[in-house]
Amino acid sequence: MAFITPVVLSGGSGTRLWPLSRELYPKQLLPLVGSNTMLQDTLLRLEGVPGLRPPILVCNVEHRFLAAEQLTAAKRDPAAIILEPLGRNTAPAVAVAALSAAQSAERSEDPILLVLPADHVIRDRAAFHAAIAIGAHAAAAGNLVTFGIVPTGPETGYGYIRSGTAEATGVRAVREFVEKPDRAAAERYLASGEYLWNSGMFMFRTSRYLDALRVHAPDILECCRRAWLDARRDLSFIRLHEATFTACRSDSIDYAVMEKTDAAVVVPLDAGWSDVGNWATLSAARDADGSDNVLVGDVIAEDSHNCYVYSSGRLVATVGLRDHVVVETDDAVLVAPKARVQDVKKLVDRLKADGRGETSLHRKVYRPWGAYDSIQNGERFQVKHITVKPGAKLSLQMHHHRAEHWIVVRGTAEVTRGDEVFLLTENQSTYIPLGTRHRRANPGTLPLELIEVQSGSYLGEDDIVRFDDTYGRAPERS
Repeated sequence: MAFITPVVLSGGSGTRLWPLSRELYPKQLLPLVGSNTMLQDTLLRLEGVPGLRPPILVCNVEHRFLAAEQLTAAKRDPAAIILEPLGRNTAPAVAVAALSAAQSAERSEDPILLVLPADHVIRDRAAFHAAIAIGAHAAAAGNLVTFGIVPTGPETGYGYIRSGTAEATGVRAVREFVEKPDRAAAERYLASGEYLWNSGMFMFRTSRYLDALRVHAPDILECCRRAWLDARRDLSFIRLHEATFTACRSDSIDYAVMEKTDAAVVVPLDAGWSDVGNWATLSAARDADGSDNVLVGDVIAEDSHNCYVYSSGRLVATVGLRDHVVVETDDAVLVAPKARVQDVKKLVDRLKADGRGETSLHRKVYRPWGAYDSIQNGERFQVKHITVKPGAKLSLQMHHHRAEHWIVVRGTAEVTRGDEVFLLTENQSTYIPLGTRHRRANPGTLPLELIEVQSGSYLGEDDIVRFDDTYGRAPERS
């Protein structure tokens, strides 16, 4: 039996799902279609696949703690978490995963890699497992396998794969990869029965993929090999060598390998798949009510139809709305016709050009020790609600431009202030003067909650001088 190592690619930013998806908290880390995050669902739906080995996760360095915590919560112990300093598309990402799998495999093993984006929805798990079994057999025979989604309509937002006649093994030869078509071309593709949507999922033996890179993209393989050889361990993560990996050419598996090889085959997949690429596809991936509305959170829809309305906390009410998306978060509200949701990316680009921070962070920011929520900002002051996990502690640090008041509202805090170390319990407080070394920790078994009031001439997150940190972070991040 061939062993299968899932390679989960979790490096995207999901800008078309703004304002819910942000650069530092992207869609794959969000519970968009259920109680689990999309990353967790990607791994959990593999349960029951024969020969499954622990997964390799490739993710952006900025997402490492959130991703690792979500894997722990899903009870999925990874073989490796590889950190990309900068996204270089799928060909390099899978190359470093293949090098990791080859290094850890037993001498006689050549594991099959099952490459999965972390942000897809697949409703029919049994059909998905059946397709994996077909793909594994083809990959074991030396083929480079991709999965093509049986189209449900003339979609213009996906690339297509033109396939040959179905073989007895369940695979088809790949005749060509086609870019995203216009409406007329998509309708022709659908009518022909030859075309499948390009899913971005793959299966191949580890050595087979590395050999294909050696032939078709040797520069990518060499960059990735050097970045892997010079990688370093950081806690439970593997940090690729930054300069070497950043210098690698950015390219997809499709362009770098699949369009050039004569060993490409496709397995048709009809399993309720969606890449959740925008608000309209997310709406279609969820169950609607009798008015074709998908309502999430505290929402009241009066005489509204075919809408997706999301509330993160406040009441959102609609009257007489048709075919719209409304998304409310703590710091931003999006209203758009469903027919224009692809243009959300243009909106995000404009916000970036204007230097708006809402593209990268939510008001509530997650850190490895817990989270903080900036509940009030004003001239020379800021108020934060801070939560510290049991057993966690922040870095030993100081600030040049601000002083802080801390009030414990729940739990117990161990406070380091200068040379003092003392405990604070509920309703107790302390003052941290400007320039004083300080640290807070949670020695208890329940979450610690504090209100922090900052005052000073500059309140930015980069006003941190860090002296000691459990998590190995750079000075500008708390």
